[in-house]
Amino acid sequence: MKSENLSIEAKTKFKVPFGTVSITDEARRLIDEALDKKMVTRGKLVAEFERQFAKLFGVKEGIALSSGTDADALACAVLYDHGAKRGDEVIVPALSFVATGNAVFQAGLTPVFVDVTRDTLNIDPKKIEKVITKRTRAIMPVHLMGKPADMDAILSIAKKHKLIVIEDAAEAHGAEYKGKKIGTMGDMAAFSLYAAHIVTTIEGGITITNNPQMAESLRSLRNHGIEGKFTFKRIGFSAKMNELEAAVGLGNIKIFSQILERRRKNLLYLIKKFKKFEPYFYILKEEAHEKFGPHAFSIILKEKVKFTKDEFVNFIETAGVDSRNIFYSMPTQCPSYSFLGYKLGDFPEAEYCSDYGCHIGIHQDLNEEHMDYITQVVDDFLKSKKLKV
Repeated sequence: MKSENLSIEAKTKFKVPFGTVSITDEARRLIDEALDKKMVTRGKLVAEFERQFAKLFGVKEGIALSSGTDADALACAVLYDHGAKRGDEVIVPALSFVATGNAVFQAGLTPVFVDVTRDTLNIDPKKIEKVITKRTRAIMPVHLMGKPADMDAILSIAKKHKLIVIEDAAEAHGAEYKGKKIGTMGDMAAFSLYAAHIVTTIEGGITITNNPQMAESLRSLRNHGIEGKFTFKRIGFSAKMNELEAAVGLGNIKIFSQILERRRKNLLYLIKKFKKFEPYFYILKEEAHEKFGPHAFSIILKEKVKFTKDEFVNFIETAGVDSRNIFYSMPTQCPSYSFLGYKLGDFPEAEYCSDYGCHIGIHQDLNEEHMDYITQVVDDFLKSKKLKV
């Protein structure tokens, strides 16, 4: 059924959900086996998931965890084994899901925020060196929406100042930067495996690294800081993945290439379809040196358009197109961070993207028909505002 032929009544029944979870027959079989064995924590399936995920990205070590937030937090806590002291600083982008900043705090460190660029949604490398101090220990770029951050610039700054790089690749499974996989260029990389991500365990996360010492620290940290039998060397976490989650993840890894291919097709198709909407929206574009690992499709209103974000979001959601806000400028738009003393206007690009942006699903259960439908809904909205398309 072509979207342009849908009636208004039918359009409201055509659903485009934001996310999905792919649970394979293999995953169901492994779940049943784990339940039959009554071994559901830290067993063979978790170890196999770690091995296969690390192999997927071409790294030596994968440490499976209970969430993507833990993946960030434990990577930050590893810094204590490399000279960090409580309260030392980790540089992060102002715009991200709040877990990025929370993870730094949870590790007992201090997030230092840097504004983003509107055309990438990622940290602005030109502004990083301005915030580096004697207490800076790491840079944690976020590859938001699956678009790679400028890793050449970030790695160069980190090398110059002898800083560790932790990639927050929560939304960037399968993304590439100049032929290299996102998650393999920093010292560690943290992935979320939450529902709606490319590889999911429904709840869960994983940190990968090529550094065996960092891997050893991560394994200790996820189990209360243990080393040996009931010797607790570090202040750790309880952040272990269970066998049932690993089973879902193993099923996803087997179909990873199909999921990634479908998402990339949806993304590139929708970018092309949205070209006619350029007078009204900023859209992330894939540059020649990169490949997205598509998490979602971002839409940001341009300045001086004759409609509000609320009007746009209400229209598309009434038509069945689910959406989410493009997160917040953590230091200036999250009430929980007000104690830091930042004020609105300190991070203008992050604040603009949050105030005027949303993102919609392009996951593997959707296809070109859904992308056509999304395009038609946006077209209808603009025409309802008597705007030319």
